[in-house]
Amino acid sequence: MSLNTQAAMEIARVLTEALPYIQRFAGKTMVIKYGGNAMVDEALKNGFARDLVLMKLVGINPVVVHGGGPQIGALLGRLGKESTFVKGMRVTDSETMDVVEMVLGGLVNKEIVSLITRNGGNAVGLTGKDGDLIRARKLTFTQGAPEMNTPEIIDIGHVGEVESIDPAVVNMLVGGNFIPVIAPIGVGADGQSYNINADLVAGKLAEVLRAEKLILLTNTPGVLDKQGKTLTGLKSAQVHALIEDGTIFGGMLPKTACALSAVAAGVKTVHIIDGRVEHAVLLEIFTDEGVGTLIRG
Repeated sequence: MSLNTQAAMEIARVLTEALPYIQRFAGKTMVIKYGGNAMVDEALKNGFARDLVLMKLVGINPVVVHGGGPQIGALLGRLGKESTFVKGMRVTDSETMDVVEMVLGGLVNKEIVSLITRNGGNAVGLTGKDGDLIRARKLTFTQGAPEMNTPEIIDIGHVGEVESIDPAVVNMLVGGNFIPVIAPIGVGADGQSYNINADLVAGKLAEVLRAEKLILLTNTPGVLDKQGKTLTGLKSAQVHALIEDGTIFGGMLPKTACALSAVAAGVKTVHIIDGRVEHAVLLEIFTDEGVGTLIRG
């Protein structure tokens, strides 16, 4: 058998393996949180855009929520403004919020839209302020100290959490054959802009849209056991147990909390996948093996 015939047969095998998944997910909505290495490596960026275009062409409706922390930090550094973090959240004064809006709503958002368009898709960029999409409320932390009678309230500025989501503008775009690309900026009742964690926005949006899947791209292979092996096919009770015994810790805690909330609200499955793998989204959706951790209710 020639090398060309072998390669052609492998392509045919991959396509036939993908067919039942394409049939199962046609017409379904999938919310994808895009961040990490997948946003900065050129090959990964193009691969991600092609994945989205292919999904749309086979009848799946991808909705993208993106981060941009490193890009925000880089621009603040060039402007001579130091980044300060409290419990992993960037302290965001009014000047910093202007930079956040410029980077997330402008530079990063439009680059993703442009990549999708260059690869043959139709995309529209939004922030949570467009179409009254994301209503936010101010996020504050409390911190106790032995010598204090009452906890100290820590104000980290224009950092918010999701109060409510009105999906009308997203549904309109999806119905019009567009891929919505959303920057996680919301607006408060006070009219102020708030920067919101992209995982949280993606999770809440998946809940409101009654998405088939929520896919979180990360810089790790997924949820790992104590030996460093990727765990998959986890039920909510198993995830809770892994949190209790300390197997899940650090940066994976907010992602798994987001996953648990989503499946409890009716999202069929959540996938925490390795965004450093080229075409990670397609591999997770359309192959038997996948490239990350699947969590279901």
